[in-house]
Amino acid sequence: MIVIGAGLVGRSCAWLLQGRGHQVQLLDPCLNGAPDPTAGSWAALGVVMAHVFQRSSGRAWRLRQRSLHLWGRWRQELGEQGWPLAWQPGLLILASSPTDLERQQRLQSERQRQAIPLEIWSRQRLANLSPALPDGAVGGLYSPADGQLDPGPALEALLGDGRRLGIQTCGEAASRLERRSGQWTVHTQAGQALQAEAVVLSAGVASAGLLEPLDHFLPLEPVLGQALELELPPGTHWGPSPAWPGAVVWQGLNLVPRPPSHAQGERLWLGATLEPGCRGDPDALAALRELGGAAPTWLRQAQLVRHWQGHRPHPIGRPAPLLEQLEPGLVLASGHYRNGLLLAPATAEWVAQQLEAPS
Repeated sequence: MIVIGAGLVGRSCAWLLQGRGHQVQLLDPCLNGAPDPTAGSWAALGVVMAHVFQRSSGRAWRLRQRSLHLWGRWRQELGEQGWPLAWQPGLLILASSPTDLERQQRLQSERQRQAIPLEIWSRQRLANLSPALPDGAVGGLYSPADGQLDPGPALEALLGDGRRLGIQTCGEAASRLERRSGQWTVHTQAGQALQAEAVVLSAGVASAGLLEPLDHFLPLEPVLGQALELELPPGTHWGPSPAWPGAVVWQGLNLVPRPPSHAQGERLWLGATLEPGCRGDPDALAALRELGGAAPTWLRQAQLVRHWQGHRPHPIGRPAPLLEQLEPGLVLASGHYRNGLLLAPATAEWVAQQLEAPS
């Protein structure tokens, strides 16, 4: 079978399918050299929000819980093969108003009934953390099981271990899909015609263009996200007062402490914006840098190390993600929007179940 798209979702599908005994060919131009720096997977911050998700039922809830479980298993399996994944446990969602805090308290009560541990942190407890959090935080919701997974090592691990298992790769872009007599042909822009019994389409926004000639109209739009890597100013550290318990979320913006390194000062990832189209807005970036006016002094004084952006595929008029078996042997697994990393394992498992189901 052929998997089109080598982002986190595509690589997860290819790795799992190959491990379950299928012969997989992974197709993506990024496999022929440096990855596309604007692609959503390489631009992701890797914040995993499963237990703190506001819903407690439905497809999105089930996918998140299954993925959180599977990421734990995958981290162990990949680590045993020499591909350790960088996982930071713990996620703190800050409340910016009494209404936000009340909503968090209701969610914590709901999770208690589900035997899922969440904690409400008071304003006083937040004030003791170092470095300082935004002054407007009136409390927070802490999840010890959620956290942050570094997308870079995850992408490398899935591909590297996938190749060990036998995945074949092709560094070309798909231009057209064709089905004849139960066999699929993937035509590439370089003129190849690759054949397989099944095709998994995980090509982000490009998925829509490949499906339209087959009379499947599932429009997707790119939503740009800008992110920053910042170096903390001298004298600012993750501690020695109680340090942050993991990644922190303030009004939808993610602040991710980076692992310590002897070669650099202490650093932070900050992101991401939500912008239509493909061009970054300087005003949106400035608002991100200032946390919408709530940035503490140390964050304003932090030095810019790196700025990057990526495009997340957002379904138009449909809930994310798009998981459908469109025809026999044609499975769509795309449109994950901001949750490609989080939902990649559960998506891969779902794809495998569709392809392995009795016809």
